[in-house]
Formats: sequence, structure tokens, C-alpha cells
Amino acid sequence: MASETETPAATTDYDAFAEAYAADTESNLINGHYTRPAVLDLAGDVAGRRVLDVGCGAGPLFASLRERGAKVTGIEPSAKMLELARQRLGDDAVLLQGDLKDPLPFADASFDLAVASLVLHYLEDWSGPLAELRRILVPGGRLVVAVNHPFVYKLIHPEGNYFTVHEYAEEYTFGDQSAVLSHWHRPLHAVTSAFTDAGFRIAVVGEPHPTPDAHEKFPDQVKQPGSAFLCFLFLVLEKP
Repeated sequence: MASETETPAATTDYDAFAEAYAADTESNLINGHYTRPAVLDLAGDVAGRRVLDVGCGAGPLFASLRERGAKVTGIEPSAKMLELARQRLGDDAVLLQGDLKDPLPFADASFDLAVASLVLHYLEDWSGPLAELRRILVPGGRLVVAVNHPFVYKLIHPEGNYFTVHEYAEEYTFGDQSAVLSHWHRPLHAVTSAFTDAGFRIAVVGEPHPTPDAHEKFPDQVKQPGSAFLCFLFLVLEKP
């Protein structure tokens, strides 16, 4: 953990703060009452489906998909996150260490559904990862994605160039640990073009509401029942 006078270096490596991140995001507003419920809703009926959880972290989404009857495989670059996922999910869970920057260690058409929640915005190049995700899906398979909403970048960084693809950093606090995460901004047209150029058909573009109980649990952040906010962009892509 950095001292009060230090600013952590920008990173995409979660090992140093994995435990703090996992604890903080288990049931908070953004993850527990917004992102995961939205992804699960977009995934739909997964019973009996072969599902790849890309960037599975400590395994909360994996656990929810498995509870719904999916045959889940998780892949995650952080060794510490995988350790936490193994503790949570048990020795029978299929968990692999791997990075979307590299070829995926699966045969063609191995999965019916892939979920990449809060993963792609860490990557400069999407062409290779999306080609791999398309490859491992069956024809008619779907990819559910949640990424940083490009409009939010402009709200937070009004001085920034919305129309270019570029790297930027944001500081976060997880429990008592601070981390500066490196992200890649893409304007909306670059996001959608990346998927269609990779051969996907865009089926859904979503800006969901938080869960119905979010106002009661987080009244300072969700001011009124049923209110919504911009945070991430959610998409469902189909492999023809």
C-alpha cells in the first residue's frame, strides 16, 4: 500500500490489491447491485450452457452463473485473484490463468456463451482478443460485454479528446488500499466498429438501471427509487 505522500503507479495488475478489491466489490453498488445483475440479465437462461467467464477475478460472477446451471470455465491473468476464486469456488471449478492479450487455450467452438465484464477497457488492441472470443464460440454463440461507458470519460475528463483511442489512468480506493488503474478510452463508434469488424452482430446495447433495492441500500448514491446513472456500457454480441 502506498504511503500518504505516494501515488501508486498505473497498473492493470490486480495481484497487489486483490483481496481488498474482492472484498470491496462483493456487494457494493457498482459491482454487486449494477454490473453483475445486468450481466446476468443479459446472459439469460444459462442452464446447461458452456460459459467462459473472461477475467473472472475472485469468482463472484462465476458463482452466480454456476448457480444458474451453467458449465462455467474461468480465465484470469492475476494469480492472486485465481487463488481467491479457488477458495470461493472449490477445487472442482475449472479455473485457468491466462490473458486476453494471448491466444485462448481452448478449441474452436468450445463455448455457447462468453462473458467479458470490465475487461476489454484495459486493452489497447481489441482485434486479436475479439477474434479469439469469436473463435471459441459456437455459431450462434453470444458474447456479453461490459466496458467503461465512453460518454462518462468525457464527463470526468472534459479536457480530453473524446474522439481518439488513448490511455488514461484513474485512482480507486478498495478498502484501505489505493490503486491507479490504466484504462483505454474508445469513442462509441470505435467500440461498436471493433465488434462488427471482428465479425460479431450487435444484438443489444444497454444502459441498465441498478437493482430495485439500490436506493434503499445506497441512498447517498442512488437518490430516488428507480433512478439510474451512466457508468458502463453493456452489449450482447452474436456470432453468426
